[in-house]
Amino acid sequence: MSPASSLAAAAADTRVAPGSADYRRISLALFLAGFSTFSLLYCVQPLLPLFAQAFSIGAAQSSLALSLSTGCLAVAILAASALSERLSRRRLMFVSMALAAALNLAAAWMPSWPGVLVARALEGLVLGGVPATAMAYLAEEIQPRGLGLSMGLYVGGTAFGGMVGRVGMSMLSDWMSWRAAMQWIGAIDIAVAIGFALLLPASRHFVPRAGVSLGEHVAQWRRQLAHTALPAVFAIGFLAMGEFVTIYNYAGFRLMAPPFSLDATRCGLIFSAYVFGIVASSTAGALADRFGRAPVIVAGLATSAAGVALTLDASLAVVIVGIALLTIGFFITHSVASSWVGLLAQGAKSYASALYLLAYYVGSSVLGSWGGQFWQDGGWHAVAAYALALLAAALACVAYLARAARRVTRPAGGAHTA
Repeated sequence: MSPASSLAAAAADTRVAPGSADYRRISLALFLAGFSTFSLLYCVQPLLPLFAQAFSIGAAQSSLALSLSTGCLAVAILAASALSERLSRRRLMFVSMALAAALNLAAAWMPSWPGVLVARALEGLVLGGVPATAMAYLAEEIQPRGLGLSMGLYVGGTAFGGMVGRVGMSMLSDWMSWRAAMQWIGAIDIAVAIGFALLLPASRHFVPRAGVSLGEHVAQWRRQLAHTALPAVFAIGFLAMGEFVTIYNYAGFRLMAPPFSLDATRCGLIFSAYVFGIVASSTAGALADRFGRAPVIVAGLATSAAGVALTLDASLAVVIVGIALLTIGFFITHSVASSWVGLLAQGAKSYASALYLLAYYVGSSVLGSWGGQFWQDGGWHAVAAYALALLAAALACVAYLARAARRVTRPAGGAHTA
């Protein structure tokens, strides 16, 4: 496509252009959606050692407070993607965010461990209405040349939410009970849901598809799975998220034990490394729009691997640098992979987004829980070896994807597909 025809196509595109007022409103609203999802999901992560003490359970059992939520979210995403083809995307995301915040409040009031797990599982189910719908909304409403940056800002919101959930909960749980701390997070996210609803414009390019049968939904999912390149993107999300959650789940157990012996607040402050993820995700999206997605993902995976290796050191300072690096690497990988799904998807984009996020959250739930066995059986060296193996598998997927994406037609607007 010539420069002149590219400009003409951009002028004819009625989707939201980068730099416009609506682009800024959408970006901020989706930043809040990402914040809400990850602050609610991961606020329990720094509490896992406290759960183990309070309910007399092991590390793998305590991780169920997180893995059940992410596992249920993964299942719910498929149903949510189908609903999002019929219902208002804006309303579905708002209701999901508000209900999830209310369920976080309920989890804080549960007197028994099974009660906490039930509330957390339900929280994951209702949160399923946010991620796939958010990705589909952006892919439909934003011009391709601005999609990488807007998706990066959404992922930046998840990074900020994850940081606030972890660091904020760690600090609050030192000042008050873990139950009161969870109530604070729930109240904050109810306010965030209201702000989201006030900011996000209604969809302009979404056409509801009423009366779609289950068979048609299944056919759409099969269509995305039959795509030349998309399954490899799904696998990257699965593996990268599994590695990331494994390290974050069990780093607290390591850092609160000798020789580090950190308290909850100091341990939680280490997870401020999430702030690097906020910057990395938005920067990676812009770089991928300019230079192509495969090289940027490779850089992200390599950065994560270097970070995991550094966490093996006996120096706390080196471990902190390692956690910062693996956080940067993960958010580079996830941000670019998320936008790649929107560019490669065929037909109804919410189905492709749902499958990516299904893989992503199953990776968090299943691979993250398996990491607990490595911790219990072999200590931190076993956890690190497991994480590095996951990253190596993700790198193999990128090598395949770079070749497969070249055979896929480049979307309008000249955005890079590889």
